[in-house]
Amino acid sequence: MPLPLLLFDCDGTLVDSEPLLAEEMAIGLNSVGLPFAPTDYLGEFRGARFRRIVAELQQRYGDVDPEQLNRMESNMRANLARRLAEELTLIAGAGEALDALTAYPSAVVSNGPETKIYTALQATGLSDYFGNRLFSGYTANCWKPEPCLHLHAASIMGYSAHDCIAIDDALVGVRAALEAGMTVIHLNRFPDAEETPENAIMISNMYQLPAVIERLYREAWRSPARQRVIGG
Repeated sequence: MPLPLLLFDCDGTLVDSEPLLAEEMAIGLNSVGLPFAPTDYLGEFRGARFRRIVAELQQRYGDVDPEQLNRMESNMRANLARRLAEELTLIAGAGEALDALTAYPSAVVSNGPETKIYTALQATGLSDYFGNRLFSGYTANCWKPEPCLHLHAASIMGYSAHDCIAIDDALVGVRAALEAGMTVIHLNRFPDAEETPENAIMISNMYQLPAVIERLYREAWRSPARQRVIGG
């Protein structure tokens, strides 16, 4: 029975980039008159596309000149790229989990631009693990919480949604993968503040991931009922 395809989110799942991202977003957004604190990202907007955050803030506080927004975003992303290259670390347990799961086909599925994904993986030593199996919302022109990014990645990798396991820390990604029809593991590092959606499997740290994947493979992918379905 073929192994399932593992689709990993990047920020907050593999790499601890969200505190840096939240800080740079706050600096940039405040500079154009949109009130925003790092805690706003970590609490309300975690995992969301940047332009979706901007649109929501403009609804609340008023429109900003598009040229000013473009300049701010360019500066923000340049500053973030520098900080990612210099300061970024792995999420605890992510390296160990990937080492234990090397037999499984895998890819990264992220709302961020490809350059940001490459920078993050390079800075943390994961670029060799994933190679060019990186799927960005900006490249596919579709973003979580829509299911199209996960479905795009699965299709390019040659898998049906039914044969994928998505691993994501943000609710936008969890909901996207559930809507895509995938098995979903929610890395819920804030269980006191965040509830795992129904039908997703919760883990509280990445050290738990290999055992959960192996259990799913034994109980679901290798089950007689599933093999009858696959075999027709």
